[in-house]
Amino acid sequence: MRALIVYDSEFGNTEKIALAIAGGIEKCRAETVKVTEAGGIGLQQVSLLIVGSPTRGFRPTPAIMKFLEGIPDGVLNDVAVAAFDTRVKSEDIRGRLFRMIVDTGGYAANPIAERLRKKGGILVLPPEGFYVEGEKGPLKEGEEIRAGAWAKMACHA
Repeated sequence: MRALIVYDSEFGNTEKIALAIAGGIEKCRAETVKVTEAGGIGLQQVSLLIVGSPTRGFRPTPAIMKFLEGIPDGVLNDVAVAAFDTRVKSEDIRGRLFRMIVDTGGYAANPIAERLRKKGGILVLPPEGFYVEGEKGPLKEGEEIRAGAWAKMACHA
């Protein structure tokens, strides 16, 4: 099984999660690629595609959205897919109103998963969020371990 993890990262936290995911599915021959370098990647030989982004304005980054939109229809038919994001934990957000806005607006993993599914991918895990301290991080303790464990489930799916 060949796995590809495509990610974007603004402060390095999402990159750390992507690398932890690759370590968690090492036996699946995982390759990790920053989205800005993913243009020439052939998805035809991929058995598992995992895409991740920091949550910015309730959404994935523009670079991840462009990557997803550029996937030709049918290329992901019968390909296992999964999505993740990095985010601030809801209960860490100060201000009840802002917390409610964030809870309503959502996070990046769900729109990523939906676009992968619409491109024909088979979602093998629910979209997952990994937590950072504040807007820029660092990652909360244990998140890299949790990411590796989450990814192992995708590799066995």
